[in-house]
Amino acid sequence: MRRTAAFGSAGALIAGTLIAGAIAAPAATADGRHHNGSEARGVQLAAARAARAGIDWADCPADWAIAAPIQCGWVTVPLDYARPDGKQIKIAVDRHVSTGTSGERQGALIYNPGGPGGSGMAFPKRIATKSPLWVNTAKAYDFVGFDPRGVGHSTPISCIDPQEFVKAPKADPVPDTEADKRAQRKLAAEYADGCAERSGDMLPHMTTPNTARDLDVIRAALGEKKLNYLGVSYGTYLGAVYGTLFPSHVRRMVVDSVVNPAKDNIWYQANLNQDIAFQTRWGDWKSWVAANDATFHIGDTPQKVEQEWLKLRAAAKKSPIGGVVGPAELIGFFQSAPYYDSAWAPTARTWSAYRAGDTQALIDAAAPDLSDTAGNIRSENSNAVYTAVECADAKWPTDWRTWDRDNTRLHKDYPFMTWANAWMNLPCATWSAKQQTPLNVGTGKGLPPVLIVQSTRDAATPYEGAVELHKRFRGSRLITEEGAGSHGVTGLVNPCVNERVDSYLLTGKTDRRDVTCAPHATPKP
Repeated sequence: MRRTAAFGSAGALIAGTLIAGAIAAPAATADGRHHNGSEARGVQLAAARAARAGIDWADCPADWAIAAPIQCGWVTVPLDYARPDGKQIKIAVDRHVSTGTSGERQGALIYNPGGPGGSGMAFPKRIATKSPLWVNTAKAYDFVGFDPRGVGHSTPISCIDPQEFVKAPKADPVPDTEADKRAQRKLAAEYADGCAERSGDMLPHMTTPNTARDLDVIRAALGEKKLNYLGVSYGTYLGAVYGTLFPSHVRRMVVDSVVNPAKDNIWYQANLNQDIAFQTRWGDWKSWVAANDATFHIGDTPQKVEQEWLKLRAAAKKSPIGGVVGPAELIGFFQSAPYYDSAWAPTARTWSAYRAGDTQALIDAAAPDLSDTAGNIRSENSNAVYTAVECADAKWPTDWRTWDRDNTRLHKDYPFMTWANAWMNLPCATWSAKQQTPLNVGTGKGLPPVLIVQSTRDAATPYEGAVELHKRFRGSRLITEEGAGSHGVTGLVNPCVNERVDSYLLTGKTDRRDVTCAPHATPKP
């Protein structure tokens, strides 16, 4: 799961045998309400059509910024799987073919980076750029990315004018008065209304189960009998739902930084749990900044770093930096440090430079660029999809008193993200489109061992999520990166993790028991 920086408004030749294999019947599911007879038949019909059509691979459109030898194409899916002959939408896909011999090739590996609202279209670049972590896997698999429904090039949705969406400064997410809360509630309700006005026909169908069905149709279009899948963050929930709906269609599945799939966690409770975990990881970063005070000169204890943060925040609230960076924008920038270790040093350097008089560095890092219209469209679209999927997947509290009680209580001990997170999700309280009941994730017939990778101090997807999925997917194996917290473990250099992920994808084998790995290297200042 990801948070956005804008708060308070984030030619194929397919053998006939492969086509036949690609039209595998949908598997039985643990929750018929999410995969009832009409939807099961609908996805089977869509997959059969896609298997016959294949994908017409070609050079990617110039404005997609995806260079050859990566190729792009489209897969057609029903908007509503219960009505497979009704409105169709197109899903954008891309691929880089495997680098190995025909004897080494094992099929396609499909990737989802999370969100909801993230695009996977950059994944094939890991082969093009010869990413050292993926050279072995690249010999065996075509790397396939896609824009999920509603994202990017796949019938994109929108909730507000993108330039308005990024405009700054926004109101301080932490309310001082009841009037502040009323203003934020008004913004959230207006955002929900904007989603209905601009994208209403898509909203009822922007669910994780539908994206999982799209994934199965993509599998069929690729000519693959079974799915090889790598999902990170929200992509782990997509994988969990796919594995529940289509257990016999899974060949290999790696899920990294895991959303807790328990029904009562999706999605209101998940966001409350994030607030606690973000505060913990914020503390880890402050300790690192303090330990490197000789470089950054911010404070030599975590307490002093926190005091300097509060001073910066208060000053920006009183007078936004450069007229555009207030507390909301600061949180949007600083939250990257609890998210990713790769942001630890850049975030601290920017703050240190600001304290030394370089105001522009912080403005450039934290303020929107109104001239980047394409980037602003992507940001608004990503946030729209995030909201649409989380609001559609589950029923949310509609009584403001519930939100007020829970977030007021959490803010006392976990103030870094709590209110910002609340306002981002509050549109779900007044959502006009139908809200589903979350799928009961569990093991179905034919599900192979799934590899689960998780760090213990992850802020966006707390460790308990990996433990819960491990219980629900029998035969799965859990690799724990102990003492680390960077979101997205498989993209980091840690041989204890990297070698096991490679081995699983290449051979299907896992360790006989769960494995605990030491943390990857601490960032250098």
